Amino acid sequence: MKQFSYVIQDPLGIHARPAGALGKAAKPFAGTVISVAKGDKSAKVTQLMKLMGLGVKAGDTVTVTAEGPDEQAAAAAMEQFFKENL
Repeated sequence: MKQFSYVIQDPLGIHARPAGALGKAAKPFAGTVISVAKGDKSAKVTQLMKLMGLGVKAGDTVTVTAEGPDEQAAAAAMEQFFKENL
C-alpha cells in the first residue's frame, strides 16, 4: 500500500470536473484500488458522487491511498495529478 497526503489548492476543492478527471487518470490502474480520504470518510476515485460527497474544499488535507499490483505507479500518477489539478 502506498499513500501520500496533499493540501488542496483549488479554490473550489474537489467538484465535478476534477472528480471526473481524477477517475479518468485512475483508469490505467484498473487492478489497483485508489481512494481519497478526508477525516474519517473515504471514497474510491472511481465513485464520483461519493468523492464529491467528501466535501473537500481549498485548504483541506486529503490522504490518497493506492493498493494493488500497480500501487507504486498509481500513487506517483495520482500525486502528479493532484499537484497539477488540485
